[in-house]
Amino acid sequence: MSYALITGASSGIGCCYAIEMAKRGYNIVAVSNQPQQLDEVARQITSDYGVEVVPIAIDLASEGAAKSIFDTCHESGYDVEVLICNAGMLLFSTLTRTSPESLNTIIALHCTTTTLLCRYFGEQMKHHHKGHILIMSSSTAWLPYPTISHYSATKAYLKSFASALWYELHSHGVGVTAVFPGAVNTPFYKLSDKSRKLFLSLGVMMRPETIARRGVRAMLRGRRRLTPGLFTKIVVAICAILPARLFELVLHIGPIKRLLERV
Repeated sequence: MSYALITGASSGIGCCYAIEMAKRGYNIVAVSNQPQQLDEVARQITSDYGVEVVPIAIDLASEGAAKSIFDTCHESGYDVEVLICNAGMLLFSTLTRTSPESLNTIIALHCTTTTLLCRYFGEQMKHHHKGHILIMSSSTAWLPYPTISHYSATKAYLKSFASALWYELHSHGVGVTAVFPGAVNTPFYKLSDKSRKLFLSLGVMMRPETIARRGVRAMLRGRRRLTPGLFTKIVVAICAILPARLFELVLHIGPIKRLLERV
């Protein structure tokens, strides 16, 4: 039976992706740096859907992580037909106040490991003339965002990478889908329950279950891109045409300027 490999599968959108693929009968290779949560998710999915869940606890930002994951799957005979590169981290701080160690981690996690996982598993899928790759980018990929310059830049890399990879692989029967969510109701955002409920009701924030369901559906239908949610679509459209000069003026608005001075 085929396997779906999901990074960041111990919580949030990654856990929801694992559930969505299990619903479709896929065995799961669940990857995360949170071993206890990963084991709990594995047991729950196996109990609920009767599929095999293989937990791999590893720091995805560490050197050699992608090769280690690929070797484990290859040596164990796991036929990975679906690769969902979901693991991520979000840091709210200006570049000069972000530690070099944190910058190395976010670049390795979002860019290096994702690229290498696609390299190893993409070659295998190309050889078999079938497979799906889903890459989680972000709506922030469309515009520079002060206080998350490092995050949005890595997501812009994934946007370009996924687009180019689609051209390289689609004629070999391998689909590549990039997903560009906006704010998602996960622990990334330190908000009160009241604020979360308000943002969810307004459509400013989406539920991780919704993102995963729409992402999997788009991937299996062979779509190249998905921007889930009307609010996010509007924001992306505005960002695409917003002049840089206008954006700079926005940054000088009193409350925004004070915020930038604090982070």
